[in-house]
Amino acid sequence: MRSFILLLSLFCTTSHQAYAALSSESSSTLSGSASLPPVSDKSSSAPSSSSSTFGSSSFSLPKLSSTLSSLSKSTPSSISASAASSSVTSSAATATSSVSGTVSTVATGTSLIPSSILTSSSSTSTGPPTEPLPTPIPVSSFAFSPFPSPSSDAPIPGIYPVASPKNPPPVESPGLVPDFAPAWTEAYKKAKAKIAGWTLEQKVNVSTGVGWEGGVCVGNTPPIEDFPGLCLEDSPLGVRFADFITAFPAGINVATTWRRSLFRARGVAMGEEHKGKGVNIALGPMMNMGRIAQGGRNWEGFGADPFLTSEAAYQTILGMQSSGVQACAKHFINNEQENFRTQESSNVDDRTEHEIYAAPFLRSVMAGVASVMCSYNLVNGTYACENDRTLNEILKGQFGFQGLIMSDWQATHSTVSAIEGLDMTMPGDITFNSGTTYFGGNLTEYVLNGTIPESRVDDMATRILAGWYLLGQDSPSYPKPNFNAFFPLDPATNQHIDVQDDHAKVVREIDGASTVLLKNVGGALPLKKPRNIVLIGSDAGPAHIAGPNEFSDQGGVDGILAMGWGSGTAQFTYLISPYEALQARARQDRTTFNWFFNDYNQAGAANAAIQQDAAIVFLQSDSGEGYITVDGNAGDRKNLTAWHDGDALVNAVAAQNNNTIVVIHSVGPLILEPWIENPNVTAVLWAGLGGTETGNAITDVLYGAVNPSGRLAYTIAKSPSDYPAQLVAGGVGNQILNITYSEGLFIDYRHFDAANIEPRFEFGFGLSYTKFNYSNLSISKVGGPDQDTALEANWAKGLPSPSGEGSSIALWLHRPAYSVSFQVQNTGKVNGTEIPQLYLNHPASAGEPPSILRGFTDVALCPGEEQTVTLTLSRYDLSVWDVVTQSWIRPQGTIGVTVGASSRDARLKGKITM
Repeated sequence: MRSFILLLSLFCTTSHQAYAALSSESSSTLSGSASLPPVSDKSSSAPSSSSSTFGSSSFSLPKLSSTLSSLSKSTPSSISASAASSSVTSSAATATSSVSGTVSTVATGTSLIPSSILTSSSSTSTGPPTEPLPTPIPVSSFAFSPFPSPSSDAPIPGIYPVASPKNPPPVESPGLVPDFAPAWTEAYKKAKAKIAGWTLEQKVNVSTGVGWEGGVCVGNTPPIEDFPGLCLEDSPLGVRFADFITAFPAGINVATTWRRSLFRARGVAMGEEHKGKGVNIALGPMMNMGRIAQGGRNWEGFGADPFLTSEAAYQTILGMQSSGVQACAKHFINNEQENFRTQESSNVDDRTEHEIYAAPFLRSVMAGVASVMCSYNLVNGTYACENDRTLNEILKGQFGFQGLIMSDWQATHSTVSAIEGLDMTMPGDITFNSGTTYFGGNLTEYVLNGTIPESRVDDMATRILAGWYLLGQDSPSYPKPNFNAFFPLDPATNQHIDVQDDHAKVVREIDGASTVLLKNVGGALPLKKPRNIVLIGSDAGPAHIAGPNEFSDQGGVDGILAMGWGSGTAQFTYLISPYEALQARARQDRTTFNWFFNDYNQAGAANAAIQQDAAIVFLQSDSGEGYITVDGNAGDRKNLTAWHDGDALVNAVAAQNNNTIVVIHSVGPLILEPWIENPNVTAVLWAGLGGTETGNAITDVLYGAVNPSGRLAYTIAKSPSDYPAQLVAGGVGNQILNITYSEGLFIDYRHFDAANIEPRFEFGFGLSYTKFNYSNLSISKVGGPDQDTALEANWAKGLPSPSGEGSSIALWLHRPAYSVSFQVQNTGKVNGTEIPQLYLNHPASAGEPPSILRGFTDVALCPGEEQTVTLTLSRYDLSVWDVVTQSWIRPQGTIGVTVGASSRDARLKGKITM
């Protein structure tokens, strides 16, 4: 067993104790570590001078002065770059302690519904009080022993096959658990051999970025001997700052397809483009939960349910890494809002952490993900990038993660973060272009003075190089970076390589499949050769000033909205607006085609809609990362209403046209109550953020070339106060803003169900141009070879399962345990795809929400066609996290099974009895 041994007292309250306190029945106190001033993520501001070159094999950013190399959060000064030019005694090393701050009691391992979910609150909360800066406590030194080498059970054909990232299992393999351990073992062997002859400085350098703008990518590590260094590049939807690339649909759009094949296809295509540009680590996918409807970066992720998010992350990573690029699961963990993100403590109980927020990262580890990015915020009073509980105990320990953990950009807060689990600091400097670093020369000093053992630096370097070998990037044929993120017009570094291939087809398919039909009265859709139509709203048209890349990092909107803003964006090589695509389609029917793009001239819009066969109104709502503010929205949205007075625009048009169709491009939920029940609003399409093919895809759906099959990945409420968690505003100076996840397990639809709140449109909802019928539910236990009968028998009795290294990804826990079969028939008149969804209904004693998603698939059927569908449930799917034994256990009692078309549209019901 690996261990971290603190020789002298480091923290008043360790992160593990903080978790235990939050899991107790009594009220708890937590700390708020002090922070540096707020920093931006990888912003696109251009430097004033030419970029510097990569470092040499002896590269080291200037180290801190001995008086400032403590772990206090003051911005340090820089001095000589020599790692050994001055000594730093062990007594000079200090660490930040925890200090008490009031935190509300949250859900426990035996809790029922929190009373907080039964009361409503305003859309923006001022939140709990901030906490003062902590007081450093001196420490001596740490001991380190590495985590065990990867290991696995014997292969089981069809259940547990040996796999490699370059050759993952097919997407059509439900219940299959790929074994990446042999591939990791070989990668570790090569990595250890590579670093065996390296000096301490060289091993430190591989963990230290060269600094902001120190290379051609947003993150770069220096070359060391024949190791070329690494190129790390955004974003989760395309190669940021590069040309001749594809701007893919946002994560939230691929999630609303509910199709694993499209999760995978998007991952493959994005991986191919990153590799083609010479990227080693693509900084995605993003898998933070849509806990807050106003959350600025929700659109980068996969929605508000941990199972849907986990499956989307899993398939995306398998796809990306099959193309040869290292994926990066981010942001670990609890980074669910932008406001004060670098100085807020997300205070989360242990059970909620495991069952909701850590679940997608667990699934990412099972996909063989090569890297994980820790987040800006604090978790239970300790920064996420120096949090022993989350990084070491959960991610590297319970989840058995073998790859590297990198910081988000400027999210490293100390040198001792290395012993707390951080393997790489990005971009290397403490703040952009500061010339200082917590790693580099300082990490070398900490090793030389005995504070951090060299074995830990060996572990860091091994993990970093293992991912490089795991993906075969040591091959001479792997492309070198051929673009320049900071100077795209530099002919010496940007080769303008075209990596788009035929990926527009993937984009258009995802866009069509992700469009959610929310309302369709009297067969208003699909359109049937209308004599005349009018498009209304600026969102229908192209940017009328400077093209689709008018705003840096898409920090603004002019015309069609096809992605949010921030570091999770990419440049549009082209962008098809609805105006262009619909006009071309209308001409096939000789339809008279009109448009009116002035959002605020509602009288003019109403007049344009008179006597039109259909008036199609386009609405939008944007958000993004907090370093950019758009129209007063500092990353997070100020409210949940349509931009540009969209609600009034719809009502003005509907007053003059009884066939008003609304198309919505939005980063997340909107309140639709001002017009949704207007009888003249006959149809509503939720189109999300579709990327380059947005206009073509919405045209496909409007005219019926694509039958909509998208399903909501979050709940659309009737009022902002109906949501269980609200944006926490405020934050003062350098103090810590406490954000308590008091709703516990009851996020999104789980809260609506538990509190009996009627949503406007529930999670999983979506209509079709056809109808489907469900029948013949059957539930059976799954047997098979090489069953671990003792563990399974104990689990069936409700006894604790083993805990320890890799315990949460054990084969016995994840292999199929139960099979759920039923039939689905297309009873309509056109081809269509249904998305059957499986929800578990735990007994009240389990303390779980009334329904939790645990299965889904997609079924394409011709009219009259019927198909048998089989979904599997693992013991992990049926388990809850026990905070006392730190293991997955089966709750006592009978577990209900509901199969239906949404979280509230139950078609079939059954039971699992142990």
